[in-house]
Amino acid sequence: MLGLNDAAIFIIKTLGSLYLLIVLMRFILQLVRANFYNPLCQFIVKATQPLLKPLRRVIPSMFGLDMSSLVLALIIQMLLIAVILLLKGFMVDWLFLVPWALIALFSLFLNIIFWAMIISVILSWVAPGSHNPGAELVAQITEPVLAPFRRIIPNLGGLDISPIFAFIVIQLLQSWLIPRLANFALMPMGLLGLI
Repeated sequence: MLGLNDAAIFIIKTLGSLYLLIVLMRFILQLVRANFYNPLCQFIVKATQPLLKPLRRVIPSMFGLDMSSLVLALIIQMLLIAVILLLKGFMVDWLFLVPWALIALFSLFLNIIFWAMIISVILSWVAPGSHNPGAELVAQITEPVLAPFRRIIPNLGGLDISPIFAFIVIQLLQSWLIPRLANFALMPMGLLGLI
């Protein structure tokens, strides 16, 4: 029975986390004002539309952003945490689910930015100036993060070192702030692995 439970947890965690990533990407695309004609953006929109359409009727937009995608990400994260805790035999304290889900979403958001910057740095070495849809999307996601660093840190003879400082800030947030928030919210550290 334990093996069956572990298999169920693995499948739920994998599929749930993948869809959660797509939903959070939908919010990030709006946040960075990405080109929605990009084929990758079109895929994300089509994959999230069935669940977002009914939510839009009850959740208003704020600050020019469709908040329904963020609310959907929060709901999915809460459900993932609850289902996994139940499958592992723990009681679910519904009061803690919202802060735990918010912490996990913030950590996932930082991971998305981190990996987008890694991809951006690699692309700048192997395919500078690439106009492929993936490269365009990565540039649109990372540019708002890197722009403040570029204003402060000068270019060193054509070498842009701003990603290094952005990586440092993200790693500080991931290794210092996230564990403290999780600790403060009494979040089991194993739940951060859900993201």
